[in-house]
Amino acid sequence: MDRPLEFEHIEDWAKVKKHEFGNMIVLCANCHGRKGNGPGQIDRKSLRQYKANLALLNSRYGELERRLFEAFAENPNMGAVKLVGHWEIPFMYVLKDGLFVQLDARQLGGPQIYIEGMPVTQVYAITEKGREFVARWAEARPLD
Repeated sequence: MDRPLEFEHIEDWAKVKKHEFGNMIVLCANCHGRKGNGPGQIDRKSLRQYKANLALLNSRYGELERRLFEAFAENPNMGAVKLVGHWEIPFMYVLKDGLFVQLDARQLGGPQIYIEGMPVTQVYAITEKGREFVARWAEARPLD
C-alpha cells in the first residue's frame, strides 16, 4: 500500500502559527507518525538535519548519484558497481568530490570490452571518503 507524503512543521504549528519554508519538511506517513522526542522517534534537531542534507543532495547531486548513495547505504559491503555505458557526466560530482573513483574492469580481474575504442562497461568504486559520506547521510548527520 502506498503511503502519502505529508507536509509537516518542524517546530509545531501551535507554537509558530506560520507556514514558512525553513520550518516545513515533507515526510512519508511513517516518518510523520514518528515525529517526537521519545525513543524511536525523530526529533526536531534530526528533522532540521534531514532537511539540510536533502538541500545539499538535491542541489549538488543528480538522481543517479543519489541512487548510488542509496545502494551503498543499503549494501555497505558493496565495493563497486559495474554499469553499461558512459557515466562520467551523470556521475561528475561524486567523482569530482572524491566520493567514487572510476576503475578499469581489468583492475577487478575481468575483461574490458571495447567497441570503436570506447569501453562498453564502466566500474565505479566507492572511496573511503564516499563511505563516510554515505554513513553520515544514512544516519542524518551533517554532510560536508
